[in-house]
Amino acid sequence: MKMERERGKLVYKVYRALSYGLSPLLHLHVRWRKFRGLEHPLRWPERLGRPSLPRPPGPLLWFHAVSLGEGMAAIPVVKCCIERRPDINILMTTTTLSAFEVIKNQLPSGVLYQFAPLDIPAAMDAFLGHWKPNAIMLMESELWPNLIMCASKNGIALALLNARMSTRSFNGWSGPLVLPLTSLMLSKFSLIAPLSTTQAIRFQLLQAPPSIINFSGDLKYATEAFDLSNKDKRSIENLQLQLAPRRVWMASSIHRGEEEVMLGVHKLLKLVHPDVVTIIVPRHPQHGQEIALELQKEGVSVALRSRDDKLMPGTNIYVVDTLGELRDFYKLTPIAVIGGSFLPDLTGHNISEAAAAGCAVLTGHHVGHFAHMVQEMQRLNPLSVLQVSGKLELEKALCEFFSNTAVLEARRAAARQAFHALSSGIIENIWNILHFHVFRKALS
Repeated sequence: MKMERERGKLVYKVYRALSYGLSPLLHLHVRWRKFRGLEHPLRWPERLGRPSLPRPPGPLLWFHAVSLGEGMAAIPVVKCCIERRPDINILMTTTTLSAFEVIKNQLPSGVLYQFAPLDIPAAMDAFLGHWKPNAIMLMESELWPNLIMCASKNGIALALLNARMSTRSFNGWSGPLVLPLTSLMLSKFSLIAPLSTTQAIRFQLLQAPPSIINFSGDLKYATEAFDLSNKDKRSIENLQLQLAPRRVWMASSIHRGEEEVMLGVHKLLKLVHPDVVTIIVPRHPQHGQEIALELQKEGVSVALRSRDDKLMPGTNIYVVDTLGELRDFYKLTPIAVIGGSFLPDLTGHNISEAAAAGCAVLTGHHVGHFAHMVQEMQRLNPLSVLQVSGKLELEKALCEFFSNTAVLEARRAAARQAFHALSSGIIENIWNILHFHVFRKALS
């Protein structure tokens, strides 16, 4: 064991030296991303460890998530920490600009929000030296060697929440050259809270100490609705009135290539139900604008969310090319088809938001680590999630839902019931294990 630990330290020294040597190129890369509009035009230096806010006095907890989904999953935990310990400061970081644009308006007042630093020695040392967190809560799969080893060196407690690792990542972290470093990093954590039993086994196979692995439930069941501006609320309410007399279904979080499946199904449904409205919500807003442009070239009437288009009688397709409104759109449709799951290289998306809104939930079979969520919901109620293989099965299911109200309502009720059963008590559970494994010592 001692020899394995020494090998881990050696591999880390190599990683630190490489990341140090590559630092000038990574600095240029950040500037290039800023030029392309992928980094914040004013706050991009935060990615290099240069803070834009002073550190307030008192204990501080740092929550880090890479993107929007993980960031939203962290917010209920942040709120719980503020309620239970109003004396502590909270720092939240994310990596992507799209996450920043949404999350900045959703965090409780007083939470400090920065872009996460690159995992290079100078940036990480500067960031930790400025903020001096008492504990760091990393979301899902954010394993960065410089962050973890620097935190440990400075006596900062570490927790990995909603911990998961894809098959590809597991194979990478468990390789013979990297495993000693993986084992060393995981030994520095005080708590690993996996989102499923399968994920817990993976972390044990990566030699995480069994005593720190504690299951609390999937935090994505506990995510809350976004706060909308009065203008956006009125816009959603107006759209609800426009949709009221029509048959509606929604394809959400779709990736490139999946629009062909969804639009093919739409054409068939329109033959049977001329009043049908298909709401398409691409994973990336730019993709939505491209879909709308292609359809308009074909002479198809399309309503675009970013233009606040009205849904006119001859319009059957509504494209949502905005961020942060998905949960509100789930409330407008009785049927939700979750994308990112209909093509072989995709890995699914969160289905719990649609279930929480009382939608009949459908998804493809390429769901990656979301397979545990599908299985949990189906185990509680087999009608809660329907997996379909492709266009033909999706057409068949939607035709049945539109023609048989009893079947549709049974699916909607099952999804809602499964969600409520799985979401109950998750935040209380995560607070308890955080308090026991991390906060008792870090905040004493």
